[in-house]
Amino acid sequence: MAYVIKRYSNRKLYDTQESRYVTLEEIEEMIRGGREISVVDAASGEDLTSVTLTQIILENERTRRANLPSAFLHQLIKHGESWQDFVQKSMRSSFEGIVSSQRDMERIFRDWSARAGWGAMLGTAPAASEPRRDGAGEDSDKLREEVAALRDRLRSLEERLQKRKAE
Repeated sequence: MAYVIKRYSNRKLYDTQESRYVTLEEIEEMIRGGREISVVDAASGEDLTSVTLTQIILENERTRRANLPSAFLHQLIKHGESWQDFVQKSMRSSFEGIVSSQRDMERIFRDWSARAGWGAMLGTAPAASEPRRDGAGEDSDKLREEVAALRDRLRSLEERLQKRKAE
């Protein structure tokens, strides 16, 4: 469910859940924190979410110099709604691909870290409902043995270095 922000005629934004006025920067932080935001006109109930989010982007452009290319903006204005629809669909598709790739990478990292025996340490151990793959236990045991052997080797090298320093 979306987090509702009411916009009043004086352009003030009111957070209905927290019962307080908020700034565009605070709304930006809410969104970065994972909240779904819905902005509505307090009097008419009109959805102002797109307008408000665009305003946040424009404020970022002005203050942080994270400029969108001028050529892109010219094309957006020149071709109107058809171009805007195309851009929206393209951006949505790209964003969905990025989110999907991120989820895949997180899953792969959890699987890899669990096999390496780091699952409990990282808080990424596979859920009990996940079936173990054949050989996963053997791979984990091999990795633990390799790590132990490397630790022994490192200890040995450190001892040799200490002996040379003492000479």
